[in-house]
Amino acid sequence: MRRVASTAARAFASSSSSPSSLVFTRELQASPGSKKIVGVFYKANEYAEMNPNFLGCAENALGIREWLESKGHQYIVTPDKEGPDCELEKHIPDLHVLISTPFHPAYVTAERIKKAKNLQLLLTAGIGSDHVDLKAAAAAGLTVAEVTGSNTVSVAEDELMRILILVRNFLPGHHQVINGEWNVAGIAHRAYDLEGKTVGTVGAGRIGRLLLQRLKPFNCNLLYHDRLKMDSELENQIGAKFEEDLDKMLSKCDIVVINTPLTEKTKGMFDKERIAKLKKGVLIVNNARGAIMDTQAVVDACNSGHIAGYSGDVWYPQPAPKDHPWRYMPNQAMTPHISGTTIDAQLRYAAGTKDMLDRYFKGEDFPAENYIVKDGELAPQYR
Repeated sequence: MRRVASTAARAFASSSSSPSSLVFTRELQASPGSKKIVGVFYKANEYAEMNPNFLGCAENALGIREWLESKGHQYIVTPDKEGPDCELEKHIPDLHVLISTPFHPAYVTAERIKKAKNLQLLLTAGIGSDHVDLKAAAAAGLTVAEVTGSNTVSVAEDELMRILILVRNFLPGHHQVINGEWNVAGIAHRAYDLEGKTVGTVGAGRIGRLLLQRLKPFNCNLLYHDRLKMDSELENQIGAKFEEDLDKMLSKCDIVVINTPLTEKTKGMFDKERIAKLKKGVLIVNNARGAIMDTQAVVDACNSGHIAGYSGDVWYPQPAPKDHPWRYMPNQAMTPHISGTTIDAQLRYAAGTKDMLDRYFKGEDFPAENYIVKDGELAPQYR
């Protein structure tokens, strides 16, 4: 039986000064017998039965309950994930697999990893595993994986929608209709065309590239900043220009889209100083992670007009509390975390999660691109 993750974290081993120090490993090898699998998903209540393909909620549990239980495994599903007395905490000591989503994340801290003596596998049903302490997972010999590509189209389409909503000043007009008003001037004084604007994406991975491709027909000036430069042929096809210096790119942009993962390097990267370098009147779309932005700096810039519009579906923390200041800042077009959880995306990440569980039971490797932590090594985007 092939082992998917069997070595301890190299960083953990190399940091030990004692030659006799123990190196801990957790083999990702499903031994015979029942496994305890815990899924953490949001509760859908009355919406759970409205669509048979609504798989990403606690009630429908990715549609894999019957399959798992037919194989003799225990499948516990709960939306309750916060605090020392939550339902998830009760199962931490003896679970083997934990499944979570970015839309209702179960935060897997170093403390929880230490308590989870049987834990081998952390699966993200979707994309983005920053709810896991990845260094602690690597040091404990755990495998972390996600369903790479499952909702890239969903998020890229959503970003394009948000750009247009901000550029055309759509929401005030919609609110006028709801409120029985009619004031064209109140909308038109800050509504523009997308054509001819400079749009820059911070991060040009799968989602960033799809967004750039979808923006090409709008005849925008397209820029991107990323740790890796696209090959020339793809750049020419998309019509995007690589910008090695992030701040130089940002100073040129009418619209900035955030498409970089949350890491130690990107946390809080859009602080007061960086935002001040942006064009006055810039529009920002962020479907990546809320913690990439300095919360108060965004509020202050929206209040001053330096940021003319901010839209996204990611917050810090999530779910966002009722008093989160982004709910009340001007010219925002925020939503709950929804961009990557369309029904089409749910079908894809449910199928991907089932496939990886099946491979886990058989002792087979996952698709290489799905690994976030394997053999003690973090995927490049999280280093």
